[in-house]
Amino acid sequence: MYMIAFIKGFVSSYTTDSVVIDHDGMGWEIAYPHTDSLRLQQEVQIYTYLHIFDGGMNLYGFASQEEKELFLRLISVKGLGPKTAMNMLSKAGYKAIIDSIASGDVTALKKMPGIGAKSASQIVLDLQGKLVPTEIHETPMSSQYAKEITDAIEGLKNLGYKQSELTSCIHYMAENPGLSVEQYMAMGLRFMAKAR
Repeated sequence: MYMIAFIKGFVSSYTTDSVVIDHDGMGWEIAYPHTDSLRLQQEVQIYTYLHIFDGGMNLYGFASQEEKELFLRLISVKGLGPKTAMNMLSKAGYKAIIDSIASGDVTALKKMPGIGAKSASQIVLDLQGKLVPTEIHETPMSSQYAKEITDAIEGLKNLGYKQSELTSCIHYMAENPGLSVEQYMAMGLRFMAKAR
């Protein structure tokens, strides 16, 4: 089955957990875990997953392909639905989820929204050893990113964050072009605070 891989367009409106993207005059409403980083009329590319169920369908969006892949892994776990997986990404963040699963940290998973002891144990049982550690996603700081982003990442490193911690943050920043170094720094600090 073929699905909508991503949608690129402009932010028409957003709430705490969803965004409407104007793509060629058509408004796509997407559940999205990072609406705190959005601005009206900002151009974005959001990776998507269309979930079809008996009562209809929902479109879920992600800042990176890696985040989407993690979401798909999470909803493959018995008893864990897309809304719970989206809440985990929104409140805990990509890195915290990956690290908790990789280390088998059931206690950390239980602290995530909608996850009880049984679900946490099932997540570890099903996914431990099957996810790529965050370090492998380390992205070289090269010309593919704006100077403001590379400067902001360097600033965050100077504050004590490791490159491996900042990988998903880089993708997150890249989805929000045209900001200043200071704005990217503030965005990064918010992202890392949520992920830790």
